Amino acid sequence: MTNFNMNTYQNDIIVSILQTIEEINHLKDVDTILDKILYEARKLSRSDAGTIFLVEDNQLKFSYVHNDTLFKKDESNAALYSNYSVPINEGSIVGYTALTGDPQNIEDAYQMSPNTPYHFNPDYDKKSGYRTTSILTIPLKTFENKLVGVMQLINAKNDSGQSIPFSIESQTYVPLFANHASVAIERGVMNRELILRMMKMAELRDPTETGAHVQRVGAYSAEIYQQWANRHKLDKKVIKRNKDIIRLAAMLHDVGKVGISDFILKKPGKLSDQEYDIMKWHTVYGARLFINTTSLLDTISREIALNHHEKWSGPGYPGKIENILTENIAMGTPKQGEEIPLAARITSLADVFDALTSKRSYKEAWTDEQILGTIEKESGKQFDPELVDCFFQIFDVIKAIRAKYQ
Repeated sequence: MTNFNMNTYQNDIIVSILQTIEEINHLKDVDTILDKILYEARKLSRSDAGTIFLVEDNQLKFSYVHNDTLFKKDESNAALYSNYSVPINEGSIVGYTALTGDPQNIEDAYQMSPNTPYHFNPDYDKKSGYRTTSILTIPLKTFENKLVGVMQLINAKNDSGQSIPFSIESQTYVPLFANHASVAIERGVMNRELILRMMKMAELRDPTETGAHVQRVGAYSAEIYQQWANRHKLDKKVIKRNKDIIRLAAMLHDVGKVGISDFILKKPGKLSDQEYDIMKWHTVYGARLFINTTSLLDTISREIALNHHEKWSGPGYPGKIENILTENIAMGTPKQGEEIPLAARITSLADVFDALTSKRSYKEAWTDEQILGTIEKESGKQFDPELVDCFFQIFDVIKAIRAKYQ
């Protein structure tokens, strides 16, 4: 290749990286950001699999995974919600990368020099039947040199699909991409934390409104949406964008409870009819917080907050209200079917499932058998029947989410 062609090739790659970073900068939730970063890094390096660990409490917490050999593309996967951490020390490849800040390039994980300070753990390969060969592990640092995580790419592939060592180009351009992407990861983590802080205000009022609860409802909603969207063969970019937003907006479904009195929110027993009527207004109070729409996230958050207690067959609340800002408004005629926005129908199912699976002061947690029987019974009544089908199809993912955010 001539110098001219080489320079053109390098410029094209750098332009492509910058364009990808621009796309990533439009994403809001950290999980969607990690998914996009891992996909683009694997495309750049032609790798079969990869994992991203994020720094949390001075450890590396498993945060995202891809594996084209083991997982179906663009489908919900329980492996995404594995829950484990790795110490930042010399014991593991990712731990050593985080500790030293140096990328590690391994040609064959099973033929490593005994002089290396770290070791390769073959447990995952034994469990899954996968064969890890080449590994490229890169620290994820912001421009201020702050470590936010580690990305590990596995099994670079040649044109025949065989595993080969990572190329010089991969070792050059993937770290360049990772440095820019780290800023987006930090922003995504901050977005998630801001929402969790908002919910902590609600938690001060309602003890059931915990950070774990809202993270579960957000993740359930995102995965139910993806299953529904795949059924309807929506464009992959549209799915990723909407999944990103629905996850965050669903976390805010009950933020309007900050407007309800402590006496009602913290009452240990069943609410009276009058108290229940007051509680219904949390839907309107929540929607009012997002009335000055500046983004699609505001719009979806408002739709979910207002409508997540509507029911497919009709007897929900607050019903059709022309102007939620009007004083002395009354509950309207209940919405039903597709009058209820999709994101709200999804969040309704996710929220009820989490409430049934959780212990409360007035009830024990239900068994999965009891919960699934109730959800099946309420299909076409309380819940959109198609969404119930989607829920059952990914129940292994739902259980993995529940286990992760305990």
